[in-house]
Amino acid sequence: MSVLIHKSITGSSAVEIARSVERAVREGRVAPGGRLPTVRALARALGVSPTTVAAAYRSLRGRGVLLAAGRRGTRVAGAPPLRTRIGAPLPRGVRDLASGNPDGALLPDLGPALRRIDARHHLYGAPNPIPELLRRIARELAADGIPAGPLVVVSGALDGIERVLEAHLRPGDRIAVEDPGFTSVLDLCAARGLETVPVHLDDEGPLPESLAAALAAGAEAFVLTPRAQNPTGAALSAPRARSLRAVLRAHPRALVIEDDHAGAVAGAPARTLCDAGRERWAVVRSVAKAFGPDLRVAFLRGDAATLARVEGRQQMGLRWVSFLLQRVTLALATDAAARRAVRRAARAYAERREALLRALRARGVEAQGRSGLNVWIPVPEEGAVAQRLLARGFAVAAGERFRIRSAPAIRITTASLDPEAAPRVADAVAEALGAGRADAIA
Repeated sequence: MSVLIHKSITGSSAVEIARSVERAVREGRVAPGGRLPTVRALARALGVSPTTVAAAYRSLRGRGVLLAAGRRGTRVAGAPPLRTRIGAPLPRGVRDLASGNPDGALLPDLGPALRRIDARHHLYGAPNPIPELLRRIARELAADGIPAGPLVVVSGALDGIERVLEAHLRPGDRIAVEDPGFTSVLDLCAARGLETVPVHLDDEGPLPESLAAALAAGAEAFVLTPRAQNPTGAALSAPRARSLRAVLRAHPRALVIEDDHAGAVAGAPARTLCDAGRERWAVVRSVAKAFGPDLRVAFLRGDAATLARVEGRQQMGLRWVSFLLQRVTLALATDAAARRAVRRAARAYAERREALLRALRARGVEAQGRSGLNVWIPVPEEGAVAQRLLARGFAVAAGERFRIRSAPAIRITTASLDPEAAPRVADAVAEALGAGRADAIA
């Protein structure tokens, strides 16, 4: 048990103890992932009853600050829902292949769209959202086989996912998630106090037998990324989608949430596990990767009850997504030059991803990346490989934060990696893996 953690926790009531833990995490005295004392050990140290400490821990788990990690004890969540210290910037000369951003040079020019939009103020009580924008997105979703249903504008894909989770699940509920999966979805589930049940996947998407096991284990919902899966680049194949729909038919009450975050630049066709007969479902499609992350606009379609709950909750808080952002989105969606830019970006992302995969294969390095902006590379030890690559001038993302039970790996974002640079990155990866094997033999 860490003495530092012990000294960082004070208080004589559950509320005081919980506040001291939160303060220690916020100030960086207890790091994300840090292990806390057992209930009985902390109770003895503070001179309070175990019931008091247990109540403090329970409240923090319900808010996603702490996680119960079985034999690993009670730990601070990997990304607790608190403002904490920001990580150090990358060293000078290091190329960022870790952030997951789209290439800013491939995003459409916002200038013409900003000059075209109606800049009148939108007042309380005015119609919301923009009907023409909804009609256009409805046609796009229908063409991709997404079932008919209500349509809501939300502030990005994660906002849509969180609102659907809020509409149906409560702290302690079980939720099936991809493993490895998107860190923000895993963090969001933790912050809402949900117990994640891992669903393993390959290049064609989640494995049917793994999803069936998760649902049989009591998962009430399933969040998946049908294409451009982050971090692996998996994309649903038609046969895999049919197999998964068969699994879901045996669980008609399970909530299905699809995160189509990459949309038009995913590099794979849209496929859905949802059908018109499903009781609880939602599909969220964002414009962030195609038009730019600063346009906090995404579209949520789902069953009538789910969407009514989402809209009702919006009315009590956000009320509407900025009409200026909606107007810019519509202007881009209807502009020929912007649409050409999106098509160019989709081709470039595919070329860059494939260039790195080819270079890795040529060097005998196993990797995944069927779609999207990332390549996932299994490694024996994430931290060591990431450090070796950093020393070579490349920052990559260690896979730990993406994983629940899946094997170690690193994620390389290829969005801004020109094909000519792929061999240099592949050389560095092969050397880093070779150095690791040599160390293990020695």
